[in-house]
Amino acid sequence: MSRLLDVCETRVSPSYRLLGLVDTSVDTCLLDAEPGKWLLSAPGMVYLQVPSEVVRASVRLESWTTRAPVSDASWSGSEEVEVELPEGELALFTIDSGQWPVSLVLPWAGVFRMRWHWIFNPERGPFTSPVADVTELLPKSAGFEESVMDTEIDQHILIQIWRTAAVA
Repeated sequence: MSRLLDVCETRVSPSYRLLGLVDTSVDTCLLDAEPGKWLLSAPGMVYLQVPSEVVRASVRLESWTTRAPVSDASWSGSEEVEVELPEGELALFTIDSGQWPVSLVLPWAGVFRMRWHWIFNPERGPFTSPVADVTELLPKSAGFEESVMDTEIDQHILIQIWRTAAVA
């Protein structure tokens, strides 16, 4: 049975339609967008493409012993990705602000699975899709109020992380 190890909550202002979670030991770089993919990844980093209309986002990071249970909340989107975190020291990254450490504790460095969920505040939209070659408006999100009570937040993001393998 999976056990929650640590939680960290913060607010961030994504810039240039990107919000990253990176291992502080790697040099961040910009990743090429992949059609239809909200998450972009490379060793030591995962970026979420966000609508250009998102100015304020709340982020909840969760560290789990094994595969995290799937959230039963209503989300606008969800994707999983596997990434190597060579040091296991994390920071959030935006192009405008660079890196700033987060206090989430990962028990070891290694290869991790991340599940990203996101939801948009229906009172703050409309939001256009950031996914390559898509210019459509995103549908209004149901369930935002249960996730985030702050009406000044445009997007709420939940990132669940668990280790799948040790670094070789």
